[in-house]
Amino acid sequence: MSSTKFHPVSMQDVARAAGVSAQTVSRVANGSGQVKPETRSVVEAAMDKLGYRPNFAARALKRGRFKAIGVVMFDILATGNILTLEGITRAAKEQGYAVTLTMMEDGGESLAAAVDRMKTLPVDGIIVDLEKMVPDVRTYMPPSDLPLTVITSAKADYMNTIDEDQYGCSRMVVEYFLERGHTNVYFVSGPTNSVASEIRKAGWRDTLAAHGIVAPPPILGDWNADSGYAAGLELAKKDDCTAIYAGNDAMANGIMKALEDSGVRVPDDKSIIGVDNSLQSMVAKLALTSVSMDFSAVGHKAFEMTVDAIEGAKNTTPTHTLIPGAIVERSSVADLR
Repeated sequence: MSSTKFHPVSMQDVARAAGVSAQTVSRVANGSGQVKPETRSVVEAAMDKLGYRPNFAARALKRGRFKAIGVVMFDILATGNILTLEGITRAAKEQGYAVTLTMMEDGGESLAAAVDRMKTLPVDGIIVDLEKMVPDVRTYMPPSDLPLTVITSAKADYMNTIDEDQYGCSRMVVEYFLERGHTNVYFVSGPTNSVASEIRKAGWRDTLAAHGIVAPPPILGDWNADSGYAAGLELAKKDDCTAIYAGNDAMANGIMKALEDSGVRVPDDKSIIGVDNSLQSMVAKLALTSVSMDFSAVGHKAFEMTVDAIEGAKNTTPTHTLIPGAIVERSSVADLR
């Protein structure tokens, strides 16, 4: 059996096919504006015909950059994560960057280990989306030659962090219920290893305490609708429960179904608010009031912060940025005043 050895297409091959110099091909490949439009079209046509791929390693040696950002996530399919990634990739496209994606090990991997894995890849900076708790987020010292931005509600001592305002989200929801005459608010949380859920829980409990209200025991969920359904069956039996704060819309939807199956009316008997406003394109005549969180804006801003650091922004003091959510009113909350 014979085999054919693969030979990558070089700039010289493209130059010969296009009838131009290798330097002109280099300028086209690097996006230089010093090439006439008609010449660029000829060179690009030759690149397409020959299957030319730029040598990014050589480009990085010349420019000192790969024009690529590394992104590390736990779960790309989670609603918030996929919208955050959309914001990152949209910002990257706007500035001519590529995105390299890897996944966190779901078993206690440290931030340091995740960054070390990404450091072996051709990237100029790293964004880590820490939806789950890791042991070293507050103390990790990032490499001096590789800018790092972490998406988390937890503050860090040595690196830039950004997230939706999870604590403020809870404060807003609790105040919304109390202003409408509810005297307490039950909370259905996400999993205990979720940073966002734990901060939302703290915001819920603290806001109730500020009004002199003892928070009822939180009910543990797992972000999925089935855990919301189980919580809803439990809450349907609690006569003192008029207001329910669900950690996300999927669980809120499960809660509402359980209440309906238990003969409990929403909002006449029990009111409910979710978080993430993710059901508006999936559920017809959506009744659920929810907090809209701008995950895409967080991703976009995280990319900008990382690129600013790559390009040598003067500010070296770590920043902690929180983007507030907004309540989207529908018809799942009764006014008891």
